[in-house]
Amino acid sequence: MKKKIELLSPAGSLEKLKVAFMYGADACYIGGTSYSLRANATNFSIDEIKEACLYAHDLGKKVYVTVNIIFHDSDIDGLLDYLKKLASMGVDAIIVSDPLIIDLVNDNNIDLKIHISTQASNLNYESVLFWKSKNVERVVLARELHKDEIREIIENTGIEVETFIHGAMCSSYSGRCVLSNYFTNRDANRGGCAQICRWNFDLVNSKKEKVTDTNDFSLAVKDLSLMQCLEEVIDLGITSVKIEGRMRSNYYIASVVSTYREAIDRYYDNTLTEDKKTKFLKVLNRVANRDSKEQFFNTFPRSDGNYYIGRDEVSNQDYLGLVIGYDENTKLATISSRNYFKVGDVVEFFGPNIDTFSYKIDKIYDSDDNEILVCNHPMSIIKLEVSNKLYENDIMRINL
Repeated sequence: MKKKIELLSPAGSLEKLKVAFMYGADACYIGGTSYSLRANATNFSIDEIKEACLYAHDLGKKVYVTVNIIFHDSDIDGLLDYLKKLASMGVDAIIVSDPLIIDLVNDNNIDLKIHISTQASNLNYESVLFWKSKNVERVVLARELHKDEIREIIENTGIEVETFIHGAMCSSYSGRCVLSNYFTNRDANRGGCAQICRWNFDLVNSKKEKVTDTNDFSLAVKDLSLMQCLEEVIDLGITSVKIEGRMRSNYYIASVVSTYREAIDRYYDNTLTEDKKTKFLKVLNRVANRDSKEQFFNTFPRSDGNYYIGRDEVSNQDYLGLVIGYDENTKLATISSRNYFKVGDVVEFFGPNIDTFSYKIDKIYDSDDNEILVCNHPMSIIKLEVSNKLYENDIMRINL
């Protein structure tokens, strides 16, 4: 059997990295406190990067560290020492967009594999061959590619290729937007993107007269999801599929990673049915607060790939609780609550060691073993009698 495609998850913190691996990621990409394009994520200290590598390698998994800002001269101080520290920790690769990093690594014989970031906007095989000539191991392709273009790049380069399979899109070519700089003086290409494309604006005509009653015009792009095209994605010969979202929650990471994990595994053992994909799509569509599309993969995006006028990004309330203990004798699951639920609700449990199952809540017990009818305080400790065995870190959500 051909080598299974890598499932690559974001991790904005050490806790999220552990969740991603627990729920099926083969590798995680993380950022340090410097030189990373997600400056507002929790990110990893040097000690945490070391701990992340030890944790991952003990599981036979990998850690890639983003060093993918576009460097100005003022950013370079301390960079060489930082790269040497990453190498000493056993980082599996660094993700970069600036050729400066490649020269520093090669000229100083630093033992680091290099992946080229999507921020470099590689859209043709000649540019990928250029990076290959620099002894780069992998190129993360631009998000703005059709499947035929991806195939052409793979066939003409013979280098590892990584593509995004799920998550937020950029309204510009990734790595080429300066809207944030102009509106907020925060440099999108140095980790400070303010996501101006998701702001609402007045829409005016050539006379600068408003043409709508409300200021609800935006450039907002709908999210990417290639679950419906998963078989085609894998058959292209891609090395790694990447989920976007270092700023996302633990619940988002667990839900999206576990869904793609099962889908990929089912592809390889020939059990990925249309019914299963329908269920997977339902999970993926529920976990995010934006609609998703296939974007560039099958055709150039049409108007339905953007929001333009009006959108409703409702905060997700599906995450009901985290299992923190289970007594096999009493069948009582101890749960740390996250959102509202009550007696009579039908919910769903999923986790890395169980098959997803539905469960009707007949009784709820508080931390003092008193019966209650409603749980409406996040982080409350409650108990449910559940006959199916549960494990620590399994998740309870609304029934899908």
